Amino acid sequence: MTSSNDTAVLRVAGRPVGRYVTRPELPARLSPRPYLHPVTTLAGTAVTELTPADHAHHLGVGVAVPDVEGFNFWGGRTYVRDQGPTELDNHGTQRHVAFQLRDPDGFVEELRWVAAGGELLRERRTVAATELTDQAWALDLTFSLTNVTKDPLSIGSPATNGRPGAAYGGFFWRARKESAAPEVFSAGAEGEEQVHGRPADWLALRGGTWTLVFAGATEQTRRDPWFVRTEEYPGVGSSLAYGERLPVPPGETVVRRVVTVVADGRLDRDAAAALVRKAVSP
Repeated sequence: MTSSNDTAVLRVAGRPVGRYVTRPELPARLSPRPYLHPVTTLAGTAVTELTPADHAHHLGVGVAVPDVEGFNFWGGRTYVRDQGPTELDNHGTQRHVAFQLRDPDGFVEELRWVAAGGELLRERRTVAATELTDQAWALDLTFSLTNVTKDPLSIGSPATNGRPGAAYGGFFWRARKESAAPEVFSAGAEGEEQVHGRPADWLALRGGTWTLVFAGATEQTRRDPWFVRTEEYPGVGSSLAYGERLPVPPGETVVRRVVTVVADGRLDRDAAAALVRKAVSP
């Protein structure tokens, strides 16, 4: 991984496949945070978007949470119960502290989640890139969020605040927007309506010449339902707070791990499942 003060380049088999920006210059209302963009297939096709016109606060691949004890680490408006999406001065920032480890194929990073002048969460983020075949590689992302305050915190979402079906927050991948919406399927279901809001061992988003396959790589991560959009915009996330808020007591840590297969071509179910098995194998 080659790097400057503010960016790092992730490589697989010597090829650049992702650019990680640690200190983006963004307005406060976008909840500034480190992100990966562009992320590409091995053939060079970009499969992420940054600050797209439809949602300026979507920043490639990263960790974003719309409600940490009322503070917005997602960006944009905040969903207020009985009021709807509302512009509030409640945005937080994820601040890069240091890389604890850096290699050509990954890194371990320390971050501080800061809002209203105080640190709420300390994060350890581990990112690794692995070659699977000559047409596919895997991005392995683990985040650990520790409550560093003296008080209980909880993580919420628009869904827990009264907006059904909008349980976004956690790992999130804003995918490439093309003229046609991507297809989405899991091992046992197909289409946005069938896969959104449900747990699944893996979930595939298939575009014109590329496929992304998302897999929860721990038992706890696999219990989280998926947040899926294809028609409005292409995006996939793993929901930390689906039906109820997620408590984080003082000193306690929330850990999630998502492995994403990034493949050239349009994979079918069997090919997607086989690559997931290879990517998540112990």
